[in-house]
Amino acid sequence: MNSRVLRTELRRSVAPWAALVLLAAPLALLYLIPGLWWTGTARWTAQWTSMALWTRSLLILLWPVAVGLGALQGLRDHRSGTGELLASTPRPARHRAAALAGATALTLTCAFALVVLVGAVQVLAGTGYPHFGWLPISLVGALSLAAGAVLGMGIGRALPSVLTPPVLAVGALVFTNVLRVSDETAVPQAAVPNRLSLLSPAVAQVREVLFTLSASVHVGQTLWLLGVAATGFALLAAATPRARLLALAPVLAGAVLALLVLPSDPRRTYVVDEAAARQVCDGPVCVTKTHRARLADLTGPGRKALRLLHQALGDGAPVVIQEGTTPRELGAVPERYDGVLVVDFDDGTIAGARGDALVRALVAQGMAPVCRPRSDREGGPAVETAAQSIAAGWVLGDLLPLDGNGHSRAEQLTLAEPVWRELKALPREEQLARINAMRAAAVGCEGDPLGALAGEGESP
Repeated sequence: MNSRVLRTELRRSVAPWAALVLLAAPLALLYLIPGLWWTGTARWTAQWTSMALWTRSLLILLWPVAVGLGALQGLRDHRSGTGELLASTPRPARHRAAALAGATALTLTCAFALVVLVGAVQVLAGTGYPHFGWLPISLVGALSLAAGAVLGMGIGRALPSVLTPPVLAVGALVFTNVLRVSDETAVPQAAVPNRLSLLSPAVAQVREVLFTLSASVHVGQTLWLLGVAATGFALLAAATPRARLLALAPVLAGAVLALLVLPSDPRRTYVVDEAAARQVCDGPVCVTKTHRARLADLTGPGRKALRLLHQALGDGAPVVIQEGTTPRELGAVPERYDGVLVVDFDDGTIAGARGDALVRALVAQGMAPVCRPRSDREGGPAVETAAQSIAAGWVLGDLLPLDGNGHSRAEQLTLAEPVWRELKALPREEQLARINAMRAAAVGCEGDPLGALAGEGESP
């Protein structure tokens, strides 16, 4: 298809308007509506893979739009009454179909690429971990829009009715939502069988920055989408009922091949990116390669926190600091390892602290690791945070509330000050006994750390 034909098709088709919709809608959603895509370590402008997955997650809405607009474009010859005239020309139908499908597919692909580019520019300015593992995620997303539009065009030409575009758009929306993947569990999964859910071009919303899609998912979805596109093109070029029936073969073949390749286990679908999860260390302080830009700010306070914890706890104190890498369900207990102070950069108490405030936050986490995680989606109880502030105060010598945990300083002090005054009035041996009881309750997630500091459960 030469440039003259392309320009002609663009002037005659709805492709430029469709591209404008698919460019403006996701950017308006991402920038004008507050959402999880702007929070935490997995926000859409934080890392390459997160950016690619967030833009793919928008296909739950964009793909039905592409299918519906493609069907509207497929009605063009029927609306203009030129179908019989074009059929009588010597130019093969597949050539006309290629020009129409190519123009639409190209513009929609460019629109999606521009959305990805907007995110990529921001990621490039801030990330310390460049890589190309995100490209297949975005390329499959672009292919899905092109394939959906071509399928819509083919169905629109085969079923030339004003009802075809809205019915197809609604049907595609139902399709993507029925196959929707939830991110509430440790590994995202859908209510339908995993292989079937992966026929949807959309992916789960991003909660874990280390998650990516496996290679088998990229291959299986590509086979399926190529079959969808081939069927759409065949329907667009078909002139007889028999040809339209044969046009269904590619999509059926693509579905069979895809279901053979796509993983049946969700744990083989969304996998931890081993390269991104590799630990980068400065002495006893380690973070994942994804967050290596944070290592410089963490190292000094981390070393000081480990030293203070050793003075307070002796041989039972953590000896290294590591960023957690194990996926978990929302609200599940964070990972624990003997001798390791596990940090989570989604916890605002740690992520938002610097200098002495970070030392205090690390000491608090080392003394009383949280059982109920704190993040933009999760909120640990105030009593747990109050126990942490007391434990850190006992090590550092003064009681100060912790910031960035969703509980106000006044709320923390209301809970902590009475227990703090009672604890400091006790002899050193009794203080140590209560601190040990508090730490045992926090590490084992059994009992109430704040209650242990208050002496609850002690024999009279």
